[in-house]
Amino acid sequence: MAFPQQRLRRLRAQEPLRRMLRETSLASDDFVYPLFLKEGAGGKTEISSMPGVYHHCLDSLLKELEDVSVLSIPAILLFGLPGSKDETGSEAYAPQGIVQRGIKAIKASFPDLMIITDICLCAYTTHGHCGIIENGRVDNDKTLSILQQVAVSHAAAGADMVAPSDMMDGRVGAIRTALDDNGYTELPIMSYAAKFASHFYGPFREAADSSPRFGDRKSYQMDPANAAEALREIALDIEEGADIIMVKPALAYLDIIFRAKEKFGCPLAAYNVSGEYSMVKAAAARGMLEERSVMMEMLQSIRRAGADIIITYFAREAARVLKGM
Repeated sequence: MAFPQQRLRRLRAQEPLRRMLRETSLASDDFVYPLFLKEGAGGKTEISSMPGVYHHCLDSLLKELEDVSVLSIPAILLFGLPGSKDETGSEAYAPQGIVQRGIKAIKASFPDLMIITDICLCAYTTHGHCGIIENGRVDNDKTLSILQQVAVSHAAAGADMVAPSDMMDGRVGAIRTALDDNGYTELPIMSYAAKFASHFYGPFREAADSSPRFGDRKSYQMDPANAAEALREIALDIEEGADIIMVKPALAYLDIIFRAKEKFGCPLAAYNVSGEYSMVKAAAARGMLEERSVMMEMLQSIRRAGADIIITYFAREAARVLKGM
């Protein structure tokens, strides 16, 4: 056989040509940076299972956002750690709750930064589940009214987007109705549409102090084996009014990201979760891999699969790489 006339290595021989032909781009505009805001003073405390990620008091969080602004990261995803918890998670919708106060303070200092708020009860309930407990199980429909109150309270405080992560059936429609009825018709919803019951969430449970005190979340988060069901969940959330859909986690579910983008074509976010972040940090600390290169390859793979938005604890580090810092 004659040697093939097409030699694809010709297109890889020079760095300028490789840049010109690169199919997937990555920019700081693609990132959402998750942050954890706690009650009280005392600066910031590093989360032991997530090196470089912190529990912030309000002052230290505002200091961190100065760097976020310089790096042109357009949005944060804000999680709250309340000073007290109860059975119904009432601090999640309290007008002077930690997230509500945080939103106002952030907007006063960084008016152009987009604030996305997590809508869930797990960090606010004594039992650690994402909804109201009745007879030893999470009651889907009773939880919806609480989630509506949380979303409206965040909107009233000045949030730019709400992101329900509870995986209750019908919550997107319920939240959309509540927002519209209260005059927040322009506020978008980013739905955790395909959120799997993943073991990659381990470090986050420490970060948000949200481990369930009994049982697990498999009755409402998705079975990791199910792809067709994920597409059904996404379709339902779009029908209920989700403006952006999310797949969580990202790395072990790149196939879901790809299929969702191909099928629905709507704006899609992927959450590069705590376990994915901490694995890279741990391996790099032991000299098993080069952290920056692996970080960028990982984020690029999520974009390549079809994500428009990447929620990642690597946002600041990746933005520095992209800016040549």
